[in-house]
Amino acid sequence: MRNQLRLLLLRSRANISRHSSQSSFQVHSSVLSRSLSSLSNSPAKPNLFQNPRFSNFRFFSSSEAAIEHKDSDQVAIVTDVFAKSLKNDEFKQELESNNVVVNHDLVLSVLQSGNVNVGVARKFFNWVSEVGNDKLSSKCYNFMLGVLGENGLVKEFWELVEVMKSKGYGVNRGTVVRVSKKFEKDGLRGDLGKLEELFASGSAGNSVEKICSRVSKLFRTNVWGDDVEKELMNVSYSSDLVGMVLEKLESDPNKGLVFFRWVEESGVFKHDEWTYNVMARVLGREGYTDKFWRGLDEMRGAGYQMTTETYVHVFNKFMKKKLIQDAVILYEFAMDGVNKPSMQACTLLLRKIVVGESPDMELFKRVVKKYKESRHVFISSDVETVLKSLTSFKDCNKILKAMEEGGLSLNDDLQSKIAFRLSSEGEKDEAFEFIDIIEASGSGLNNQIWVSLVEGYYVAGHLDKASDCIRKMIEKEGTLSAGYPSGLLVTAYCSKNRAKEAFELLSVLVNEKQLKPQHTTYKALTKKLLVQGHFKEALNLLGLMKTQGFPPFLDPFVEYISKTGTVDDAVLLLKSMTVKRFPATAVYLRLFEAYIKAGKYDEAQSFLSKCPRLIRNNADVLNLFYSKQASKEAVTECATTA
Repeated sequence: MRNQLRLLLLRSRANISRHSSQSSFQVHSSVLSRSLSSLSNSPAKPNLFQNPRFSNFRFFSSSEAAIEHKDSDQVAIVTDVFAKSLKNDEFKQELESNNVVVNHDLVLSVLQSGNVNVGVARKFFNWVSEVGNDKLSSKCYNFMLGVLGENGLVKEFWELVEVMKSKGYGVNRGTVVRVSKKFEKDGLRGDLGKLEELFASGSAGNSVEKICSRVSKLFRTNVWGDDVEKELMNVSYSSDLVGMVLEKLESDPNKGLVFFRWVEESGVFKHDEWTYNVMARVLGREGYTDKFWRGLDEMRGAGYQMTTETYVHVFNKFMKKKLIQDAVILYEFAMDGVNKPSMQACTLLLRKIVVGESPDMELFKRVVKKYKESRHVFISSDVETVLKSLTSFKDCNKILKAMEEGGLSLNDDLQSKIAFRLSSEGEKDEAFEFIDIIEASGSGLNNQIWVSLVEGYYVAGHLDKASDCIRKMIEKEGTLSAGYPSGLLVTAYCSKNRAKEAFELLSVLVNEKQLKPQHTTYKALTKKLLVQGHFKEALNLLGLMKTQGFPPFLDPFVEYISKTGTVDDAVLLLKSMTVKRFPATAVYLRLFEAYIKAGKYDEAQSFLSKCPRLIRNNADVLNLFYSKQASKEAVTECATTA
């Protein structure tokens, strides 16, 4: 026996898999003939269950990632909940408050997770066995057995083996291999020998696993006849056994379906929710969708529900084969049941619809409508998830229209984000069409939407489009909120050495539309105009600032005139500064000092000659020039002496 177990361990480590040969499958039983006949002659279903293929779609490689991510999230929640010290009812309340539905697949996921310690796994398993024992299959017991054995809980391991025997469950090969390694490592020779005896005896001669293996082999490899049917009739069928046989026959869904029909029509078993769902998972694939839909319809007619794990399993298969229309119908079917798909499932499906080359907005609308009918509420992040999936935003307005027709309205924040996305991708027509859609819906435009449009164009560098947008914004909303976006636009023009164009745009908006830019916008544009050599335009801008009550911004003018400007430029500056006869004396002094500091004493003298007599005779001005003259003479005298 020890050699037999060692051989099993070696085979497991080498990952050797055996595939049994399959002979032709012939049906001669009257029961099976009736089953096949009923399938082929079933009346046509309504349009809901007619499923032509829907192709020509592109998908992300991670089509299952979102739903699988949700499963891992639920495992994490279960781990956190059962790490607490709570009563059974409190565990249930905690799980329900986190929208966790405990089903067979979740139990398996928790027991298989490497992040769940043995204490949490044991507590969770015991809780499920008390409140929902129907969710514990032979596979669940074996995983729990492996957890106990690998963690050295030998006494509890053997206690669970006895419980499994009482239920007719055997210890499978994988569990024996896992636990044997631990027993051998810990030197538990007695327990290892006991495990060898258990394995050699077949764990349990009449275990569900052994019976399943015999039944599936009989059904799969033998020509049908009275002898085969008689042997199958001698089996005591349970929900767990029928489900396991169906899973064994998954490689040939037709044989699985025939077995499914035979066990009930022969009177040996009446199907329940579990077996209906296993059959649905077997049939939910390309090439079998007609039979799949009839099976679901029959299941619901019998009063049973499609489970969450069945929805996820079949949905992922449909996604791999790009059966989008079938996926939509599956979603609608599930939403009409008790176990409704999550919000993540909804957004994933919407994403798959919109990323195609020719998105079907009718399918999109159906998904949104079905979700809304279930009294769920979309939040902004959900819609953003869908919109972010777009490789191009060219169909955004079609999608938004479909959302609206499906009963979904967008809040101001989301509208602003969409506006930014449209304009940042340079879609001028689509952006303005988006504005028209919002206005037509009667929800009204928020000023931030306009600002977001301009910001998007600014980021994308589409300045002409941003200019058009500001003009349209002012036409529709007035100038009250246009100060900030116009400042953005001025900054963008200046950064591209187009300060003169920025000035021309700002002048039109100020003079014709009564726009009042921010003071910082005026100042920034003044600097850029002078740097780019547009002195005349800078002076005109100074006049606009003056008419709107802003103080004159002299620093860049003084710097410009003292370095590159002419004396005439200085005179023009002073005339543009004030409506009075003369500017303040301090302004003249600043210019004189700037000339002298720049080493342009002659230009300072020339400018002085053009100043009013009041300035030429001013004591501060005379002292400035006298001290400068004295300094020059002293330097000359020193040079001569030397």
